[in-house]
Amino acid sequence: MKYLRQFMIILLVSFWGELLKYVIPLPVPASIYGLVILFILLETGILKLNAVKETSVFLIEIMPLMFIPAGVGLMESWGDLNSMLLEVVVIILVSTVLVMGVSGKVTELVLKRSANKKGETKDE
Repeated sequence: MKYLRQFMIILLVSFWGELLKYVIPLPVPASIYGLVILFILLETGILKLNAVKETSVFLIEIMPLMFIPAGVGLMESWGDLNSMLLEVVVIILVSTVLVMGVSGKVTELVLKRSANKKGETKDE
């Protein structure tokens, strides 16, 4: 029952992301809105990590299975992609480097913020 409740919380946050996608006229995927909502809920303490931890770990563990349909779709589209292979490779490389850089900077900021919070609580 605990896992079902945790999964329902994750689904509810995802649903809020879907709603935001239709309300806010930005080209942002609903899943990103959902991730931001979940991050805010966890950071503010409105939602405790224990409320979604076990189900989140399970979903992360099975995530590679979710890429199989996308891989099959790419294999089926090879005829269309073959003519523009160089452009696709350049786009993939540039976007990968960009995502890695932004992810690294965000991680640094979160770690710095976490270290500052710990330092502030020790000084008080």
